[in-house]
Amino acid sequence: MDAPVIAHLLNRELSWLDFDARVLALAADAAIPLLERVKFAAIFSNNLDEFFQVRVAALKDQEAAGYVRPSPDGRSAAQQLGAISAAVADLVDRQESIVLDELLPALFGVGIELRRWSDLDPADRAHLVQLFEQRVFPVLTPLAVDPAHPFPYISNLSLNLGVTVVDPNGGERRFARVKVPRLLPRFVQLPGTLRFVPLEDLIAAHLSSLFPGMDVTDCWTFRVTRNSDLTLDDEEEADDLLAAVEMELRRRRFGRAVRLEVAAGMPAAMRELLVRELDLRDEDVSLHRAPLDLTGLFQFHGLDRPDLKDEAWPPVTAPPFQEALDGERSMFAVLRERDVLVHHPYESFADSVEQFIEAAADDPRVLTIKMTLYRAGANSPILGALMRAAERGVQVVALVELKARFDEQANIAWARALERAGVHVMFGQVGLKTHAKCILVVRDDADGIRRYCHIGTGNYNSSTARIYEDVGLLTSDPEIGADLGQLFNHLTGFSRELPYDRLVVAPGQLRPRLEDLIAREASFGANGSIRAKMNSLVDPGMIEALYAASRAGVRIELTVRGICCLRAGVPGLSENVMVRSLVGRYLEHSRIYRFGNGSGAGEPKYLIGSADLMPRNLDRRVEVLVEVRGASAHRRLDEILDLVRADRSLAWELRADDRWYRQAEPGGLDSQQVLYERAWTRARRNE
Repeated sequence: MDAPVIAHLLNRELSWLDFDARVLALAADAAIPLLERVKFAAIFSNNLDEFFQVRVAALKDQEAAGYVRPSPDGRSAAQQLGAISAAVADLVDRQESIVLDELLPALFGVGIELRRWSDLDPADRAHLVQLFEQRVFPVLTPLAVDPAHPFPYISNLSLNLGVTVVDPNGGERRFARVKVPRLLPRFVQLPGTLRFVPLEDLIAAHLSSLFPGMDVTDCWTFRVTRNSDLTLDDEEEADDLLAAVEMELRRRRFGRAVRLEVAAGMPAAMRELLVRELDLRDEDVSLHRAPLDLTGLFQFHGLDRPDLKDEAWPPVTAPPFQEALDGERSMFAVLRERDVLVHHPYESFADSVEQFIEAAADDPRVLTIKMTLYRAGANSPILGALMRAAERGVQVVALVELKARFDEQANIAWARALERAGVHVMFGQVGLKTHAKCILVVRDDADGIRRYCHIGTGNYNSSTARIYEDVGLLTSDPEIGADLGQLFNHLTGFSRELPYDRLVVAPGQLRPRLEDLIAREASFGANGSIRAKMNSLVDPGMIEALYAASRAGVRIELTVRGICCLRAGVPGLSENVMVRSLVGRYLEHSRIYRFGNGSGAGEPKYLIGSADLMPRNLDRRVEVLVEVRGASAHRRLDEILDLVRADRSLAWELRADDRWYRQAEPGGLDSQQVLYERAWTRARRNE
């Protein structure tokens, strides 16, 4: 018998789909520039791919293993999969209507055309025939299925053609699979134009070249999604972790199929063959009117059409670092005088965090650089600086997280490159991901050894720093420096973790500390207040603590970009809790926690860092929050929280009926635009 659904928690997986629905709503918003709408349609597809690879795959594993423990909201794996299936079907149907009925016609109206092979004139076809013969045909491999050829392996997220061929002599029918190669863009551009043709159309039009002497009677596209989560044993020895992750990456290629996408109209016999051979069920199949794999729409967003995109917002240099950028003072001289809170991407990541590492790498007084690395990205200036520092004799330590989902291969490559340069590469603690965002630079100043630090909410990734909203603290505060030194020694050495002064570290310390701060606000009743901004709110213990504070009269304002399992505004449960979500041109990524009486005597306490309120962040990861002090930094953090609360352009609100309602108003306040304008104002005034 299915367990009853618990009334005071929302389902994590369905809440995630609610977030993707908010992303999709931007694709339908006619007030947004056209190519930005196209981008949001692509983001929706990309998000959904990851959701199936990880979340749906995990639920299917639970179901297959007979796992009976329900989710925190009381649903079995089967119940969740059923609800997900219905929700995804509605979302995909909505996406296809937006793409086919709105976006593609609008693109056509501005000269950007997605055409099918049958729509092309002879000149266009002649060009594509030549392209096919020179660049596509040589890499195609038709794989037939017959007694001598078993059903081929279909790789994760590959686009494929399912083909039925008939021998005209004997009438024998065979199924064959042709993989659409990734050597060309998803949509082939006709020269000198903004006309595009799906690559699969080009291949389908030339199947006779692949099956000479055969009659091609059917050709339909399909796509398979597989389980792509790593399943490392938490007890792996650290010395073997690199090899273990590499082995799991190889296994990932052969993960169990969890979803089959097919073109609408595919004959039942072909669909049944795919379902059987992929060990799927009918409910795992989705039918599509639009071209499969709409992540390919990112290609259109990359076109040089600024008239169809958001106005560019070039980042400003944070005023305290302008003199360092001009060469008048060093970064270290600036940080000796004051702490600097930076807000990306409004303030430049390159002119602050990257410049901090570059300065440390080249400064002859720097003795040691230590940092955590979760997602570094390609061509990282930061990692280049670390290698340069190590090569000139600086002691450099990098804690590289090999299990950063979907970045594992890149992190392995970086770990090896760093080691070759002389960097001491560590892989963190056994059984825990290192998700903290910390840098420690030890410098031999004229008046003695001093520690310079950065603690942030975002990854040390130059690419995502231009589109992710994050905050970070750069400081030479002795307490924070001592705490970070202790933390790195604990992570790289062998010791018991001691209490910290300004840091709050997970696992072990973060959960009880947050529980204490929430309970403290509850003790002040209606005089208490909690304001927080995060990516996800999932942990049942944290949610129950917030409910208790709400019942005590505490006013709670939460900005949760993605998953939220807390119910908001429910009488007797959470009537004092307001939950909002912002979805806009930048991905809201910062984690800010403000407790109104957290420091006593009505003095708020502010924490920023890497941790969301999820079980994995609180219990299974190394996370770091830092207490931010100083009136200037407090004003900046309050400004962010005030603006996201006042937003009437990007905001959605979760109400007591568990639905999200868009708060956009004509001419309403856009918090991201205002934050950008204020960053420029501060830069002009050198504040």
